[in-house]
Amino acid sequence: MKTYNPQVIEKKWQEIWDKNETFKAKDNKEQKKFYGLVEFPYPSGVGLHVGHIRAYTSLEVISRKRRLEGYNVLFPIGWDAFGLPTENYAIQTGIHPREVTDRNIKVFTQQLKTAGYSFDWSRTVDTTNPDYFKWTQWIFVQLFKHGLAYKDKTYVNFCNSCKVVLANEESQNGVCDRCGSDVIQLEKDVWFLKIREYADKLLDGLNEVDFLPRIKLEQENWIGRSYGAEVDFKIKDIDESLRVFTTRPDTLYGVTFMVIAPEHPLLNKYASKITNMDEIHEYQEESKKKTEFERVQLAKDKTGVEIKGLTAINPVSGEKIPVWVADYVMMGYGTGAIMAVPGHDTRDWEFAKKFNIPIVEVIAGGNIEEEAFTDVEDGVMVNSGVLNGLRVKDAIDKIIEYLKEKNLGERKTNYKMKDWAFNRQRYWGEPIPIIHCHKCGMVPVPEEQLPVKLPDVENYQPTETGESPLANIEEWVNVKCPVCGEDAKRETDTMPQWAGSSWYFLRYMDTQNNEAIASKDNFDYWGPIDWYNGGMEHVTRHLIYSRFWHRFLYDIGVVPFKEPYAKRTAQGLILGSDGEKMSKSRGNVVNPNEIVDEMGADTLRTYTMFIGDYEKYAIWSDSSVKGCKRFLDRVWKLQELVTDETSYSKKHVTLMHKTIKKVSEDFESMKFNTAIAAMMSFVNEINSDNYITKDELKDFIILLNPVAPHITEEIWENQGFNGMLNEANWPNWDEEKTVDDVIELPVQVNGKVRGKIVLSRDVDVNTARQIAKKDENINKYLEGKTIIKEIYVPGKIFNIVVK
Repeated sequence: MKTYNPQVIEKKWQEIWDKNETFKAKDNKEQKKFYGLVEFPYPSGVGLHVGHIRAYTSLEVISRKRRLEGYNVLFPIGWDAFGLPTENYAIQTGIHPREVTDRNIKVFTQQLKTAGYSFDWSRTVDTTNPDYFKWTQWIFVQLFKHGLAYKDKTYVNFCNSCKVVLANEESQNGVCDRCGSDVIQLEKDVWFLKIREYADKLLDGLNEVDFLPRIKLEQENWIGRSYGAEVDFKIKDIDESLRVFTTRPDTLYGVTFMVIAPEHPLLNKYASKITNMDEIHEYQEESKKKTEFERVQLAKDKTGVEIKGLTAINPVSGEKIPVWVADYVMMGYGTGAIMAVPGHDTRDWEFAKKFNIPIVEVIAGGNIEEEAFTDVEDGVMVNSGVLNGLRVKDAIDKIIEYLKEKNLGERKTNYKMKDWAFNRQRYWGEPIPIIHCHKCGMVPVPEEQLPVKLPDVENYQPTETGESPLANIEEWVNVKCPVCGEDAKRETDTMPQWAGSSWYFLRYMDTQNNEAIASKDNFDYWGPIDWYNGGMEHVTRHLIYSRFWHRFLYDIGVVPFKEPYAKRTAQGLILGSDGEKMSKSRGNVVNPNEIVDEMGADTLRTYTMFIGDYEKYAIWSDSSVKGCKRFLDRVWKLQELVTDETSYSKKHVTLMHKTIKKVSEDFESMKFNTAIAAMMSFVNEINSDNYITKDELKDFIILLNPVAPHITEEIWENQGFNGMLNEANWPNWDEEKTVDDVIELPVQVNGKVRGKIVLSRDVDVNTARQIAKKDENINKYLEGKTIIKEIYVPGKIFNIVVK
C-alpha cells in the first residue's frame, strides 16, 4: 500500500474538484435545497488566519454532509473589499486600493482552495465590483425614496487618525474600531438611515428564527426597547417645554431638577435670557473634548452647570425646579433632556448631593439621606399626590392616563439604538448616488444611470477638514440635475463598509442577473439562508444592519421572505498557546499555511474542529495538532485491515450504528469535537480487533469526509468503491442496533447500588441473579438474607429487596 502523502493527495483532489466544478450549486427547483452561509472575509494583506479556518470549517462540514444527504447545496464565498484598512494601506504604500484589493483576493482565494473548502467558486462576489455595487446603490436609492435615508447636522464620532465619521457600533469604549485611536465629537452634515423605525420589526422578527440565545440577547440589548412616557416640563415665563422620555413616570412627584445635553438647541435659542452663558460656553467646549464613552460610561465624577435664567415647572406638583447642563446626557439618546429623581436614582442622587439640590422620597422603604432607594419594583407611592398608596405598577398606568388627560405627555416606546450614521469621508467606498441641486434639493441618481463609479484618481488622501477626497475632483462632482437640467453637484461622501455586507447573501442566489438583485424564482427557491455562521463580534452590527436592509426589501416587495437567516450560530475565538488573543505584537499568531505545508489541510481542518467546544474560546496546542495528524495516519492504515466481507461484521454492528448516530447528531448540534472523538474511538476499536469489512470502512470514511475530504476521497478511490465519495449517500443508523448486546448493569440491594455486573442486555432475571451472586461485593449483602422481591428491567435496572 502506498504511503499517505497529504500534500500530493490534497493537490490532486483540489484540482479534480476545480476541473469538474464538483461543488457548483444548480438552480434545480426539483431538488431539496440547503443554503449554508459563512461571513465573507475582508481580503486583508495578512491573509487567512486560524479564526477564519474555525469559522468556515463548521459550515463546510454541514454543507458536505448535506450533499451526501441528497441536498442541492449553495455554499458560496465572496469578498467584503471596500473599507478603511485597504485604503490606509494604499495611502501608506502609494499602491492604488484597486490593485491592493485584487492582490489580496488572489492570496485569499489560493489559501481557501488549499484548505479544500467546497465553495461554489462560480458565484463569487466582490463588493467593489461595479456590477455588484450597482445594486448596493440601487437599495440606497429605494431607502431614500421611501424616506428612510436623510441628511442632518449632528455631533458625530470622528476619528482624527482615520479622518472618518464612525457609527456608534464602530467607536465603542470611545476608540476607533479600526486603528484604536481616541474618538472625538464633531459637528457635521451626516447621512442617516432610519433603522429606529424598524426597531420593533427587528425585535419581533427574533421570535421567527433559530438564533443562539446569546445572539438574540445581544440584539435585544443593542436595540434596547423600553416602555414609558414622554412628559412635557414647561419652562417658566417662556412659551416652551422640555420633553423627556422616562420609563418611570410614577416618580414624577420626586423630580427636583432637570438636565439637558451641552448640545441642546434650547441653549442657543434662549441665550439672551441665560445670565451665565459664558460659563455654559466654557463647559460646552470642555464636553467636546470627551468621547461619548467618557461622557456616559466613565462619568463617575459628575460635572455640570446650572442654567441661570431658565427654570422648569414640575408638571404634576407645580414646583419650580432648576435646569442644569451636564455632559452625561447625550442629544442622541431620547430627547437630549432628562428628569432627575435623586431619591430613587443613584446617578441623580450623587449629582444632587454634589450640587446641594433637594431630594424627595416618593417610594417608601429606604433612607434617602444616606443613599438613593432603588429597590422599588413593588414599592408603595408616598408624597405623590394622586398616586399615594399605589404600588409602582399601578402608579405607572395611572400617571400616564393622567398626563394624557391633562395634555402633559403620552405613552411612549423608546429605543437605545440610534439611527445609523451612514457615510464615510473617504475614497474607497460606494459613492452615495445623490445629486445636490440648488433648485430641486437632493435628488437620487436615476436608476438607469447606476452604478455611479469611483473616478480613477492618483490622490485619495483624506482631507484635514473631514471632507471626502472626491470633493476635490471637479469633473466628477459637477453634473446636471437629472430633474431640471440645471448645474448640480454629486454627493461626495461614500458608504460605510457595512453597506456591501448588508445584502450580499441575496446576490449569491443569482450572481449573473443584470436586471435585478436576483430573480423571483431564485429567491423563492434558495431563500431564506438555512444556516449562517459567523463571529459574535458581528451580531450587533452586521447582523442587525443586514436584517434591517432585508426587512425593508421585503416590505417593498423585492424579496419574498421576512427574515434573511433561518438559523444563526457563532464560533468561539482561537487563542494563542499562551491563552491570549492572537496578535503580531504578542508573537502568538498561528499561520494556517504553515500547518497545511507541514501536515496537510485535513489535519488543520480536523484540529480546528477538535480543539474544543465550538461555541467557546479554545487555546491552540501544537502537540494536539500533531495528535490529529497521527489520527489521520491511522485512518489511512485501516486499509491494511480490510477483509473481503462486504456487510457489517457481527462484532461491529453496534459500534457502526453507535458511531453513525453519534457523528450525525453531533455535527448537527455543532459538537464537532465529540464527533471527532467518537471517530477516534472507532479507529482504536478497529485496530484492537485487527480487521474492518469493506462496508464498515466505506461508511466510516463517509462520516469523516466532511472534516477530512482529501484523505477520504483517496481511500475511496484506492478501495475501488463506486464513483467519487462526494456522490455517495450519508449512512443511516438503526436505533435498536445502537444498544450494546453486552452491557454493564448496576445492581441495587434494598435501593442502594452495591456493584455492577456484565451481562447480555436481554438475559432473564434468573441468569442476572446468578451473575450477581458471583460478585463478592454484591453477594455479601445477600448472604444470610431472604430475597422477598426483585425489580428487574432487562438492560436498565436490577434491584433486589431482602430482609
